[in-house]
Amino acid sequence: MSRFVIDASVVLSWCFPDENSALAQHVADRFKRGDVAIASAFWPHEVLNALLAGEKRQRISGLLVKSFLDDLAILPVELQHSRAEAVFVRIQSLSRAHGLTAYDAAYLDLALEGGLPLATLDEDLIRASKRAGAKLLQP
Repeated sequence: MSRFVIDASVVLSWCFPDENSALAQHVADRFKRGDVAIASAFWPHEVLNALLAGEKRQRISGLLVKSFLDDLAILPVELQHSRAEAVFVRIQSLSRAHGLTAYDAAYLDLALEGGLPLATLDEDLIRASKRAGAKLLQP
C-alpha cells in the first residue's frame, strides 16, 4: 500500500468524460490496488461544489451526482486538517510564491510536508509543484 495526495481535479474528471485523462485512470487503478489518497479537509466540499455547478449547468444530472458521491464516499481518502498557523504561514507563503489559490497551495503543502506525490490535473498546480520540488504522480 502506498499513499499519495489527491486534489479534486482528478476525481472530477471521472464524472465529466470530456475531462478524462490517463492520470485519472492511473489513480483509479491505484485505488483498486489498495493505495490510499490524502486530501485536505475541504476536498469533499470542493468536489461537491463542482458537481453541483455541473448539475446547474446541465452537464450532469442530479441522479449522476448522487451516484458519483456514493462511489466517492467509499474511496480510501484520508482527510487532513491544517492548523490555522500552517494555513496562515506555510500555505499563504506557497500561495504567494506560486500564484496559487489557497486551496491549491494546501494540496501542494500536503505533498511537500508528507514527501508524497501529488495527483492533479490542474496546470497551475502542476507548474507550482515542479518549481517547489514536489513529486507529481505520473501514469
